[in-house]
Amino acid sequence: MSSLVDRLWYSRNRPLGFLAPLAWLYRRIAASRRRKALKNRAPALTAPVVVVGNITAGGTGKSPLTAWLVTQLRNAGWHPVILSRGYGGKSGQYPLFVNADSNARIAGDEPVMLARATGCPVVVDPQRLRAAHYAIDQRLGDVLVCDDGLQHYALPRDIELAVFDASRGLGNGASIPVGPMREPAERLNSVDYIILNGSTGAGARRHSQFSGVQHSAIYTMNLNPMYLLHLASGAQVPLAKLVGQNLLAVAGIGNPARFFATLSALGAQVRPRAFADHHRFKPSDLKTDAGEWLVMTAKDAVKCQDFAPDNAYALMIEAQLPAEFGRRLLSQLARWRQQHPIKSSPLAAASVATERDHHHG
Repeated sequence: MSSLVDRLWYSRNRPLGFLAPLAWLYRRIAASRRRKALKNRAPALTAPVVVVGNITAGGTGKSPLTAWLVTQLRNAGWHPVILSRGYGGKSGQYPLFVNADSNARIAGDEPVMLARATGCPVVVDPQRLRAAHYAIDQRLGDVLVCDDGLQHYALPRDIELAVFDASRGLGNGASIPVGPMREPAERLNSVDYIILNGSTGAGARRHSQFSGVQHSAIYTMNLNPMYLLHLASGAQVPLAKLVGQNLLAVAGIGNPARFFATLSALGAQVRPRAFADHHRFKPSDLKTDAGEWLVMTAKDAVKCQDFAPDNAYALMIEAQLPAEFGRRLLSQLARWRQQHPIKSSPLAAASVATERDHHHG
């Protein structure tokens, strides 16, 4: 699946060029929806909103970046809440509050993964603005981080981050379905930060695909493997145990090839098996040969926990970004806080009250 997507979208060629009229129609409809949404956008919220997203289809590293962001925010004294669409899940009602014990089939794989990885409250709703109002009304925190919401223009936002897989870039530069573009490259001129997963900012500025983008805030993100998590026991297994080990590696993510390459680079003998993004795994998908370990992503593990075999592990990763980026983003939020007195923010007031109760408890 991944190699097919790479050939159709993420190369210089355009084998689907005969679908150009549909790509033209997609661009027209997307532009019209954006204009309408911006015209009717709700007033700014009483908490700052940070949106993480991209302008290309496929996996780029949005969720690891979201996890990194909320950790940085919490370390700086903020109380972040994650908003998510909840792809792959189906709930009977929204907004849906998600925690580490939530069912991924109901809430979606990424929200449950983020809740487990960060310990932050997560609110799922296809209508992200409704999720934001729920977080505010329930006083869950004082800053909202929307995972994969760049095109959800009904949601007001204060900071935008666009994430790219540096090895894929903009692909062939064409709009869906000819290429991977959700929006034209010029959209990047209006975001606050461009994050490149797996490359350097300087290299990106020289990249021909970014030649039309005038941006001074391009930063590198690296996804570093940390350890293997044994699904049955919760034990952490050192990565050194992968050297020479035969694996069945399964991945239902946007860019499975990156996951397989990571395991190979760690010294494992990898038998890859890719599935569609947000695939609903069943036990038959996880059958290994004699002597093999089963290794999957943390995103897939939340869906397989209940029926994974004893030889199943999740590869746990951690995003790393430049300290300068963290300081710059936190400075923006500090300015927002100065411009919005705490008495005007129910979320902020609730957070202060919670801290006061904690210290006096």
